[in-house]
Amino acid sequence: MSQPLAATPSLEDVTESIIFPPGDIYSDEPPLESDLHREQIDLLIRLIKWWWRDREDFYATGNLTIYFSPNQKKSEEFRGPDFFVVLDTEKKDRKSWVVWQEDGKYPNVIIELLSNSTASVDKGLKKQIYQNTFRTPDYFWFDPNNLELQGFHLVDGQYQDLVPTESGWLWSQQLGLYLVVYLGKLRFFTPDGQLVMLPEEESNQQLEQVNQQLQQTNQQLEQERQRAAILAERLRAAGIDPEQIF
Repeated sequence: MSQPLAATPSLEDVTESIIFPPGDIYSDEPPLESDLHREQIDLLIRLIKWWWRDREDFYATGNLTIYFSPNQKKSEEFRGPDFFVVLDTEKKDRKSWVVWQEDGKYPNVIIELLSNSTASVDKGLKKQIYQNTFRTPDYFWFDPNNLELQGFHLVDGQYQDLVPTESGWLWSQQLGLYLVVYLGKLRFFTPDGQLVMLPEEESNQQLEQVNQQLQQTNQQLEQERQRAAILAERLRAAGIDPEQIF
């Protein structure tokens, strides 16, 4: 007697039985709160990389996971600052920052961007981690919506509030730059008060300077033309033909 044919498994059954390997996950960070947050992070990264374009001893990035488990496990102890800078390290691309693979280095500067869902953690738990575990010398937070800016510097193991200048500027000892709310964005300024610009901003400034110089030259030429016309008129009034002088 013939045996009954076994039921052919469906594509869905086969698919459900397969365990797919995980992809190459670069970081473990949640989506950003808004376009404002993403644009601000990108701006800070671009600015510091352009400002230090001739340096090879730093790493600057944003929204990237820092793994710092003492057991050297990526499933434990990790945080993802919105923006951070590590000094005295190799300037190269990374998928994440793994402390035990980076000579035990932690960020020298961290900037967190506040939002309704993260403000309490940024001001509480993260601040304590950055102070007690990371020992990050300069910590700042900035709210892209209401433009709140506050900074701290590590003194004897404890964060001390940075005292702003009369204009509200905060000094980062590690960056050697001021952090300033400028035209609704968090920007860097030099110790002598100059805006740290993007390459396209520098190009625009240079173009404006050239245009200003051209305008000044044209104004000087017009003034010379007017003076020459007045002189010629006076010569004619005295009975002298200015065309016959030369």
